[in-house]
Amino acid sequence: MRTLLLAAAAAVFAAHTPALAQSPQDRLDVRYDRALAAGYKALMLCSAMAIAERNGTTRSPESVHEWELSGIYPALDPIIRDLPYEIVRRPTGQIAHVQVEWADDMPGRIAAYYGQETGCSVLPIGAPEDVSNPEAPLSEPERDSAGAEGRIVELEVVDGGEGGAMLQGPLGSVLTDAFAERYGEGRTTAVLVRQVGADGTMIEDSARYAPGFDENTPQRTWSVAKSIAATLVGAAVLSGEYEVSDPVGLDYWRAGAEGDPRNAITIDHALRMATGRYSDTPGNRTDPLYWGGTTVDERAANWPIVHKPGTVYRYANNDTLMAVKAIERWLTYYSPDEFFAKLGMDDTVAETDIRGNYVLSSQVWSTASDLAALGQLYLNDGIGPDGERLLPEGWRDYVSDPAGPQPEGTAWGYGAGWWTFRRPEGNAFEGIPDDAFAARGNRGQYVVVVPSRQVVIVRRGEDRVGTRFDIAAFTRDVLDALEGE
Repeated sequence: MRTLLLAAAAAVFAAHTPALAQSPQDRLDVRYDRALAAGYKALMLCSAMAIAERNGTTRSPESVHEWELSGIYPALDPIIRDLPYEIVRRPTGQIAHVQVEWADDMPGRIAAYYGQETGCSVLPIGAPEDVSNPEAPLSEPERDSAGAEGRIVELEVVDGGEGGAMLQGPLGSVLTDAFAERYGEGRTTAVLVRQVGADGTMIEDSARYAPGFDENTPQRTWSVAKSIAATLVGAAVLSGEYEVSDPVGLDYWRAGAEGDPRNAITIDHALRMATGRYSDTPGNRTDPLYWGGTTVDERAANWPIVHKPGTVYRYANNDTLMAVKAIERWLTYYSPDEFFAKLGMDDTVAETDIRGNYVLSSQVWSTASDLAALGQLYLNDGIGPDGERLLPEGWRDYVSDPAGPQPEGTAWGYGAGWWTFRRPEGNAFEGIPDDAFAARGNRGQYVVVVPSRQVVIVRRGEDRVGTRFDIAAFTRDVLDALEGE
């Protein structure tokens, strides 16, 4: 049901509007921030709740407000919590859409659930309120989780303690400390350590979860999705249809022929954040796509070149999105959902924009155990649980090689869609093997792969802006604890 009246929304709007006279641009920016905040809230509520229910568990609106909707971007944080919302369900009980009110002269912002394969999509600002047709039943095929049977030898989750799990021994102490402040002031929701045998099969999972979270609870991966994107590119390369040296080859770039220098951008450039294209903010915030309801084609493809491709590193969501656009034809007959199924990643959903473009720079929802399965694929150099090769031989070496231009002002290196603990000049992280590499995402998402130790380390969180989790120290302590056991 609607949680607040529109009159309350107007009062909140007034409360967050400066008393001093505003310029037309100031008023426009305030209004736009409210529209984005409403889209953010609609999509987070829709995805967190609908995908949890898809996975056989639940999330309440209160839980989503406590975790996903607190401590976010400063421009949106004071607005978002008070925006009135409505969760609309189908006759079957499935979520149809979430609607969030933001202005009394515009329709509410809507995020609609389109099914178990692609989750929720946020609609454009101003979209009509009846687009998701909540009266129509949504067909959901039975989920086949057979691929996951027998894969978990031991999942050490025991009731008790603040985080709902008290593990024994040195490793248990390290995992427990992840929920305290030993590694920073972040808010940890899950930690999982997967040990894998020499034959590539899992030996043991050790995990701990915050209250309200369990092995089936999905969270947005944020930029860990970029490493998932690089993995899907690898699968496309294995098909024989692509090489990383191929041009990205967007149709309207090609339409300019030699006159458009972006035709020189390759898939490798895009994976290594080295397209040379301009982006308007550090990190390339893509709010119009993520929360505004625009599309990948509208937002990510049209930026011009300011450097020769392959010469300058610039972290950009748009680059990952272009790498995915390059394999778009392949994705039409081999979806991310099909790839996840081969890994037993049954609780993972790659979401799309309203035109069906996968937003694989950020918009993937997954669990700690599913992300461990992704890491295990890399431990096994691309061989899946059933012995099928899913990635090209040597793909692990390719993505973990900081061969291109590197980020400045950090000890981290960057490979092809994955971060590395070493840079071309060496490894600055004491106690972490040179072959370790990681997927990293906003609000404290990490997947660390350590091939020489046959270990995958996953940390999930909802860290507030301005806080951080020291994944390097945590990784080092986990490895030390495993060596001591």
